[in-house]
Amino acid sequence: MRVAFVTPELLSLARRTSLAELSEALPRTLHSLGTEMRVILPFHRELQTDRLVDLTRVGSVEVEDGGERTTLGVHIGRLGELPVVLIDHPVLFRARHPYGDEEGPYPDNWRRYAVFSRGALAALRLLDFKPDVIHCVDWTTGLLPVIHKLEVATDPSHPAAKAGTFFGVHNLAMQGSFEREILPRIGLPHELFRHVEGIELGGKVNYLKAGAEFATIVGTHSPSMAERIQTLERGDGLDETFRRRKKELVGVLSGIDYRAWDPSRDPLLAQPFSMEDKDPTAGKRKCKTTLQAGLRLDNGPRTPLVAIIGRFDNDSGFDILAETLTPILERSLELVMMGPGNQEILERIRTIEQTFAGRCRVIEGYNVNTAHTILAGADMLIMPAHYHPSNALCAIAMRYGVAPLVYEKSGLEDTVIDAGANPAKGTGFLFPHYRSDSLLQSIDTARAFYKKAAEWKKLVLRCLTQDFSWHESGRNYQKAYRRVTRRTRGR
Repeated sequence: MRVAFVTPELLSLARRTSLAELSEALPRTLHSLGTEMRVILPFHRELQTDRLVDLTRVGSVEVEDGGERTTLGVHIGRLGELPVVLIDHPVLFRARHPYGDEEGPYPDNWRRYAVFSRGALAALRLLDFKPDVIHCVDWTTGLLPVIHKLEVATDPSHPAAKAGTFFGVHNLAMQGSFEREILPRIGLPHELFRHVEGIELGGKVNYLKAGAEFATIVGTHSPSMAERIQTLERGDGLDETFRRRKKELVGVLSGIDYRAWDPSRDPLLAQPFSMEDKDPTAGKRKCKTTLQAGLRLDNGPRTPLVAIIGRFDNDSGFDILAETLTPILERSLELVMMGPGNQEILERIRTIEQTFAGRCRVIEGYNVNTAHTILAGADMLIMPAHYHPSNALCAIAMRYGVAPLVYEKSGLEDTVIDAGANPAKGTGFLFPHYRSDSLLQSIDTARAFYKKAAEWKKLVLRCLTQDFSWHESGRNYQKAYRRVTRRTRGR
């Protein structure tokens, strides 16, 4: 099978969101399973091109752009054995970041990613690559299934004419919504500006809806989330689309890269640990002591150490978390928080850190090396968001023997077994209501569980034995791709 994977981010080259991890790990896994891959992304200013081998400009393509023609350069290189294609433009991409800068999203993102979608399809002709499936992710590639259906599938000379499209909904909160006036400038007919089987939502052109409406198959990050986004309260305005397309909707759990996240061989840990050890928890205890000392926390081996890793904003659950930080620290817990956030929120957190000196530590921004040491030393990880576009951090935490605390309707309920409801099989804790009191109740349940040392050790060992490898996930994506090809053969 041949797959073109179209994305705005790739972990080794540029990371802005968790999409970067999926966009690299999945194509690498599929390549190892025998799928012929081409990863296509815009040549924006954040790309670390020195990590690409044999990067070469192979030519240029012309695409429609506001009634005119725009020339795009096409480069190809290798990331290891993975072929990577870069779509280049000196103004739209090379001079700018993927989505925006410190002033916010670029106002012409509608144009940038319309041009990118056309450029990705045009590059397939230049490269003479004939994919069976074009895998697109999130709003930045949402127009590609539309353009493919209207212009490519009807052109027998195009190498992707017989391909189908798989549209992955990674982050439902970011939809790419723009004014109706852009329609002629992105080269789409006005009759597509309709709600049913169209690209309209709330009186605007919606790129995410476009992908969800026109792709052959639509995917999300878990089976339960595929069900949940069909409901009014979880569909973010697209529930009707997902209900109508439920036969083409699939949920596939993501995997984690065990080469990058392996506590048995992690050089960043004070003491590696694994299920092969006589006592796998001994190394974790050493990591906890080292983390407490390094962050100048009170060195209490029986004090639960709770981690929070992520952006401090409402999308990440900070709206309910903010109300619980003081009560959490009043419960004889230690708290380590790492992530970016606006200055006002960071100042509030700093005040709490000063109030609970020795029990709370705040690390501004995200550092992947620090994330390794935090997870190795933490006992629990609070992930309060109402929706998680990926289970990666949750699965990584469990790989490091950390019990996640998550909202039971966030999409992570396919990953975490609630120890409160099922003590013998639990791998974490679920809170049933998206409220601060429900989160606190889950924390109290976890604290009570932690006090039973033998039971907690069994929970940690269950976490360590969970298999969320990309190999299994890759196989499931291959099954989803076969659904795409079956549908295109019957087209």
